[in-house]
Amino acid sequence: MGKNILAFVAACAGMFLFGVTLITLGSVATDLRFKFQLSGTDAGTLFSILPFGILTGSLVFGPVCDRYGYKYLLILACIGMFAGFEGIAYSNSHRLLEVCIYIFGVGGGIVNGATNAVVADISPEHKGANLSLLGVFFGLGALGMPLVLGMLKSSSSFSIVAIVGWLTLAVAAIYTFINFPPAKQKENAILTNWKSLFQWLLLLIAFFLFFQSSFEAIINNWATTYLATKDVMNESQALYALSLHIVGMIAMRLLTGSLLRDISEIKIMWSCLLMLFIGIALMQIGETKTTIIAGLIFSGAGLAGGFPLMLGITGKHFAQISGTAFSFVFTVALIGNMLINYLMGIIVDEFGVHYLTSVAYIEIGFMTMLFYFITQKSKAK
Repeated sequence: MGKNILAFVAACAGMFLFGVTLITLGSVATDLRFKFQLSGTDAGTLFSILPFGILTGSLVFGPVCDRYGYKYLLILACIGMFAGFEGIAYSNSHRLLEVCIYIFGVGGGIVNGATNAVVADISPEHKGANLSLLGVFFGLGALGMPLVLGMLKSSSSFSIVAIVGWLTLAVAAIYTFINFPPAKQKENAILTNWKSLFQWLLLLIAFFLFFQSSFEAIINNWATTYLATKDVMNESQALYALSLHIVGMIAMRLLTGSLLRDISEIKIMWSCLLMLFIGIALMQIGETKTTIIAGLIFSGAGLAGGFPLMLGITGKHFAQISGTAFSFVFTVALIGNMLINYLMGIIVDEFGVHYLTSVAYIEIGFMTMLFYFITQKSKAK
């Protein structure tokens, strides 16, 4: 990375903020419901706006970055996130709150995609390892917000959200002094870029991340309920166990980006899929807290490789349109997140939450099959 170290640090700061973004709404959900007197349905509708905003940002960032470069779009995205944080903190209008959450999501989606594309562009080798290190900061952001809110219980959660918003604005100001990779397209070639995406390798990667993203969603959203039904731990203990799932992901990404950086991405990804299977099996058969917590840590470690390593392969084989290629795979991944999570809700209502592990096994099966074909196509290219 050498001379691009500042761009890497700037990308890590942005990814940390994206981790905070994803967890903020859930962290202040109770306070928002009380402030606006929201029913469960109203709250669910409100929170569904965020993923649509992230989807919009993910769809937009790639072609724009390939054509105009990263700097100004990242600055605008951070300003949008700032507006979202402050809107969540201070809005007294339900309609204004919805608009702020959408802008919040758009900014977050842009920052997530663009920071990953920046790291891929500035890494001539070890793309997967460097993207894994970037992913560590997402985990730290996701863990950090609930931790800060828990430590500062005496303070208003909205005041803390507002302060984090100003931090986002400070990052936008810092971005004005950072040299990001230049634009790749000197003319308007966005339509050509999109047409060039329809290649088997990129389609396979996109649908691998379709299942990866949805797997993350169903574990994060349903694992605590699933564990509570096993009568091994109560809900608060299950939430603590779920935080260790994220710790497992962070630890594995840290290892991939440091001690294991010289090991091939393919070997690491096969190891991750194996750990994912072991983790779900331990969650399913475990009858003690220790076994179930071990399962959650293994599953977190197993999920660590998906995005960084798949994006590393994408950046390697689609370097000239990396932004647009990242936009495509992130968009497909988010559609999977939303679709499978919705279907999981139907399964839980109709058949019970104990089918969580069955859905997880099916997803692992698809991911394994897709990764096999990805390795074959990658070698061929």
